[in-house]
Parts: sequence; structure tokens; C-alpha cells
Amino acid sequence: MTEITPYRRKAQYYETDQMGIIHHSNYIRWFEETRVDYLDKCEISYQRIEEIGIIIPVLEVLATYKEMVRFNDQVLIYTKVDEYTGTRLTLSYEIRNQTNELLTTGYSKHCFLSAETGRLISLKKSFPEVHQKFLNM
Repeated sequence: MTEITPYRRKAQYYETDQMGIIHHSNYIRWFEETRVDYLDKCEISYQRIEEIGIIIPVLEVLATYKEMVRFNDQVLIYTKVDEYTGTRLTLSYEIRNQTNELLTTGYSKHCFLSAETGRLISLKKSFPEVHQKFLNM
């Protein structure tokens, strides 16, 4: 697979706290934005996944803040698959500034559930075409 371009984001004023830096809770939202963008680029859109009856809840998320991001800063968010088992997915994130300085790292862990039953599913068994796309990532 070709290399996936990072997600570009401009820090917004409403995302800042009283100290003028991006509030820590917004990084989790940025991870979600990036995850949706990443899956789109890998031709596995969230919309399509939900249309065929799969939901991907977040089981765990972690962010480690190394340097501050301020209003109007431009950042690049790199995403990669750390682990995929067919029933679970772990993605990692790196937020970097325009000079490639590492600002924040993190990860999110997910599972695949049937939208109809809410039960854990194996993509390999239930949705082999989606499973193959995740393997390709």
C-alpha cells in the first residue's frame, strides 16, 4: 500500500483554554477526525462500515502531551495501525508541527460490533472484504 498522507489541521480559537493552549480534551477529538480521514484514505470509510452493519466503539484512548499547541498552529497528524486481529484494532497517532517537532502521541483501541446485535464480530468471518482491507493497512 502507498504511504498515507498525514491529516492536516489548524488549531482553532474555540479549542483553547484560559492559558491560550489547546485544551487537552480536543486531542481526543483530533484523533477521531484523523481516524475517519485515515480510513477514508484506506478506502474503508466509517460511513460505509456503518451502512453494512458494523460499529467500531472506542475501548481505550490515551494521549501523551509533549509540547503545547496554540491557536492558529498548523499540525500534521500521522496515523498507523499498530494491531489488527479481525475483532480488534489499535491505531497510534503522532501530532507534529510544521518543523516536524513531536507534540503529542497517542493511541486508540477499538473492537468491531454488529450494529444489529451489539455483539463482538470477527470481520474475517462476517465481512471478509472489509477484513482484507484492514489487513492491507
